[in-house]
Amino acid sequence: MMMQKKSFKSWKLEVGSWKCLFKPFSLYVILRTSIFIILSSILLFFSSCKSEFKDNSDKFKIGVFEIPAGDNFVKETIIRKDTIQISKYGNNIDTLSIKWKNNFFYTLKYINPKNSLQEDPMFVQINEIREDSYDFTVKIGFSKFSKKGTVFKVK
Repeated sequence: MMMQKKSFKSWKLEVGSWKCLFKPFSLYVILRTSIFIILSSILLFFSSCKSEFKDNSDKFKIGVFEIPAGDNFVKETIIRKDTIQISKYGNNIDTLSIKWKNNFFYTLKYINPKNSLQEDPMFVQINEIREDSYDFTVKIGFSKFSKKGTVFKVK
């Protein structure tokens, strides 16, 4: 078996061409890293905006609220604490349990229903949040009936 000797010149040429292969690779790494940093910065920016919006919606879980009288509703005062909501409208006072699925969706259920309509849960979706109010859509049970309204935070 004969071994072929390589001259120093040919070895240097191979090493030189080997280095040339990595020049585009290093450019690729720099470009990829730059894109990663830019995308991470954008994601961080939007996630910080989202958390501010989320914190804003938490303030509607506890307190005193009012639904003004209008086409769809009689004036209603709502007191929320923990998992209980007390609703005062006209001469009526009702106690409901409230379960929050997330900051934009909750379910209300009468604790002592007075008729068959009050036995169904009410599904409330928060559509738009402002500083001291939010717009909502409520559905009763699994029917197609729904109403829209606005809740204002009083305290």
